[in-house]
Amino acid sequence: MTKATLLWVDLEMTGLVPGKDKILEVAAIATDWKFNEVARYEGVVKVSPRLMKKRMTGEFWKQNKDSYDALMEQNASGKPAAEIEKELLQFIDDNFAKQSIAGDPKGKGKIILAGNSIHQDRKFIDIEMPKLAERLHYRMLDVSAWKVYFEGALNRKFTKREMHRALDDIEGSIEEMKWYLTFMKG
Repeated sequence: MTKATLLWVDLEMTGLVPGKDKILEVAAIATDWKFNEVARYEGVVKVSPRLMKKRMTGEFWKQNKDSYDALMEQNASGKPAAEIEKELLQFIDDNFAKQSIAGDPKGKGKIILAGNSIHQDRKFIDIEMPKLAERLHYRMLDVSAWKVYFEGALNRKFTKREMHRALDDIEGSIEEMKWYLTFMKG
């Protein structure tokens, strides 16, 4: 079985303030360095409906009513964050080799997290899923850094679908990274 080298993650949250907002939905795709999919995972985190209604307000949620409705509806079938974390840890055990990151002896066995603005998702993981956070390397593959450079320096823009659902967003992030790499020679 092929083992993965990158853990692509996208989270949908009630908002963007770690500690106040909560993870609602998790999607993960394990890939190799060429972004070939090895496996995928989806999970719904059960959150207090009261908290959801309190935090999921404002212009963003008005403009994304379909996502809002779908996240509210699926919440009833969600699981506690600790259970989703346990499933993600099993997903890592099943799909990643116990390897070290080249040139980084301190990173032995740590998983590289990848995604768009993944630093923001990582803040939520650190708070809500600390056992998962322990398994992650401090280095991350952040697609948004490529976005900033291509749009700012090269005036090139990747048009990504904006469904604001975790699995669709992570598939879009992988497509976007592949697009940026088409501009590299080698």
